[in-house]
Amino acid sequence: MFDALSDRLRKTLSSLTGRGRISEADVDAAMREVRLALLEADVNFKVVKDFTARVRARAVGADVLESLTAGQQVVAIVNEELTGLLGAGDRIFHLSGSPAVVVLVGLQGSGKTTTAAKLARHVIRIGRRPLLVAADPYRPAAADQLETLGRAIDVPVHRTPTGTTVLATVQGGIAAARAQVRDTVIVDTAGRLTLDTVLMTEIADLCRAISPVETLLVVDAMTGQESVAVAQAFHAAVPLTGLVLTKIDGDARGGAALSIGAVTGLPVKFLGTGEKTDALEIFHPDRLAGRILGMGDVLTLVERAQETFDAKQTAQIEKKLRTASFTLEDMLDQLQQVQKMGPIGQLMEMIPGMGGLAKQAQASVDKGDLRRVEAIIRAMTPGERRDPTVLNASRRRRIAAGSGTTLTDVNRLVKQFTEMQKMMKQMAGGRRVPGMARR
Repeated sequence: MFDALSDRLRKTLSSLTGRGRISEADVDAAMREVRLALLEADVNFKVVKDFTARVRARAVGADVLESLTAGQQVVAIVNEELTGLLGAGDRIFHLSGSPAVVVLVGLQGSGKTTTAAKLARHVIRIGRRPLLVAADPYRPAAADQLETLGRAIDVPVHRTPTGTTVLATVQGGIAAARAQVRDTVIVDTAGRLTLDTVLMTEIADLCRAISPVETLLVVDAMTGQESVAVAQAFHAAVPLTGLVLTKIDGDARGGAALSIGAVTGLPVKFLGTGEKTDALEIFHPDRLAGRILGMGDVLTLVERAQETFDAKQTAQIEKKLRTASFTLEDMLDQLQQVQKMGPIGQLMEMIPGMGGLAKQAQASVDKGDLRRVEAIIRAMTPGERRDPTVLNASRRRRIAAGSGTTLTDVNRLVKQFTEMQKMMKQMAGGRRVPGMARR
């Protein structure tokens, strides 16, 4: 979502770095480009105006302009102000109460039902036992969809017969959670195609009756400034505690995601980064600012790796790398694990300085490069994976035919793997593998 904005800001700010001292005119020129980049990304006009004014005021200070690293200091100021812009309100996800009741509200199509399942999976990871409540009696099959998602993550769903009021359904769900010793209730409420009085009254009455610890507005980040208007309308009628921005992985301009918190004063608590139930991130303004400015997001990358990679398997791979006994079989396992972490382009953006290569990496994946590698390795026998030196011409032709690739593809993979093995042997012989701590 932030690709275009990120490219523009990186290009603008890079013109200031590496130049030694800069002038006030240089700062003004850069701020003009930053202003245009933010406006083109659909960031709220007043937010843009205030943001660039604050950056300029800090950047033209004597201690910055006279510094030999002025360009880097301006980039740091932009990063700090962008983090502040994104970090409105109390971003802590509160789960107090017995059970803790979380209500999701929003317009139809914003992704509430999927977000309910994602949130349930999130609270499981932090050691809680959630129950989902299907409180949308209007959309056909809404409860069925929630039940399907609940089964996938092994979370029970409370639903009631047609004709039961929304309040009775939710109260029944809270009672069921107590009976089943479940400490978190996540309520999927009804959405509407447009804002209307009936919707607001129903949600307001529900929140007054059950006093949820969190009332989160689920907002489709691809709807642009309309999402800001939706958040303001809901906030005026319902005591919202925060926002969940969905479809962050889409191709919209992303400005609403940057300005919604600043305009409404509501904190963004979660980001929906995909369709799967594990595609929900806790919102960290400093990390998102770093991604947008090309500084990476190593902490999120590490967290994803810890969730995805098995500690015992990782230790075994590390040992094989140290002893240069890493095989094609191990490579296949690692490829599968990395793909579980998310889109390759998204992962590349989290590595400092690699943001510009993210599109190329994703394009390579989209062309099927990883699938070809996986198909080639799968077409080998276990013995061939462990010892590719046995791969003569006839075996390689068989592998190419079995994997649906070409002989050139097979030869390229074997050559790359052989070169990697040589490098690991050299390192194991005298120097430690980079990035590996001594034991």
